[in-house]
Amino acid sequence: MSALDEIARKRGLSRAEAARQAISETAERERRRSGLAAEARRLMQNEDYVREAREVASLMETLRGSR
Repeated sequence: MSALDEIARKRGLSRAEAARQAISETAERERRRSGLAAEARRLMQNEDYVREAREVASLMETLRGSR
């Protein structure tokens, strides 16, 4: 059984509708990934954010070492 057939069966859909939904869901995941990547790039350009992130990472490393 193909993945498409399995999706269609589990969702009670035709193969065409299952394919449409799968394409739509994949496109939405890609949009979210692109948005997250853009946000990460913006944050890395923000010196205050980078400084604070490094401080937090250093604190976490210190706490981890004190076990």
